[in-house]
Amino acid sequence: MSKKNESEEISSRRKLLVSVAGAAAGAALASSNAVAASAKPATNASVGKHTINTVTTKDGTQIHFKDWGTGPVVVFSHGWPLQGDAWEDQMIFLATNGYRVIAHDRRGHGLSSQPWTGNDMDTYADDLATLMDALDLKGATMVGHSTGGGEVARYIGRHGSKRVAKAVLVGAVPPQMVKSANNPNGLPMSVFDGIRSAVLADRSQFFKDLTTPFYGYNRPDSKPSQGVRDTFWAQGMQCGIKNAYDCIKQFSETDFTEDLKKMDMPTLIIHGSDDQIVPIDTAGKASAKIVKNAKLIIYEGAPHGLPTTHKDKLNADLLAFLKS
Repeated sequence: MSKKNESEEISSRRKLLVSVAGAAAGAALASSNAVAASAKPATNASVGKHTINTVTTKDGTQIHFKDWGTGPVVVFSHGWPLQGDAWEDQMIFLATNGYRVIAHDRRGHGLSSQPWTGNDMDTYADDLATLMDALDLKGATMVGHSTGGGEVARYIGRHGSKRVAKAVLVGAVPPQMVKSANNPNGLPMSVFDGIRSAVLADRSQFFKDLTTPFYGYNRPDSKPSQGVRDTFWAQGMQCGIKNAYDCIKQFSETDFTEDLKKMDMPTLIIHGSDDQIVPIDTAGKASAKIVKNAKLIIYEGAPHGLPTTHKDKLNADLLAFLKS
């Protein structure tokens, strides 16, 4: 190769390297800017902005939701550490019976963002308000299971009932789970400290073990389903560990008494008599004494996970309540 050709080739290679380096730097800068932008709180213009399945909250968290069917609106709030899919048996039933059904994944759960902060009951309720405002829902029936029942109560306590016609609490945590001066029959703090320790030590195994009392699979007449166990575990593992950890304090220590007093709409309270997770005496029965227009239905022998184990009965009771 001549010196001239060799020189030209080296020059060409240098230009190529400079071009590639420049493109890479530009891409890195664009990526950096995108990450920085995604970490910033939402602007006023973007709060409440929604797509077909997400809505943006005031701190930039994206809340994932499903919106199926047409007709009167039913909004579902799920339990810990699950997601909106935990309501699939009720959603498909009601959607095929003429209702519009909406279920979101609480922040940190399911397909929603996993923020480090904001994992508290007030923010959960505010996130739900952002969703309901963005979709401009009116005359909705709010349905909450377990922690989701607390979320429903706190939403009404903070945001009122202008968008709400009825409410349903299923195996819900209100008025308060932990034992305190105002709640002498509650569970000792050691129970919830144990849950926190288990989540940090090996949450995967803990979620698998939790399915046994959750669905009452430790009872003689139970019919354990590996599929149900696997679904619970899969949903639990989609929840961010920090979000799951923080939520324990929220469902156990939050006092919903004042929220329950503000629930002035027809309210159906459903609880299993054999709930090993949220005992009926300190939860369902106690809430029914506080909510003005409450009707309590007790499912004899039913466990905490009754939306799955007793789905046909729950579906029928929900439909009857919606039509009443």
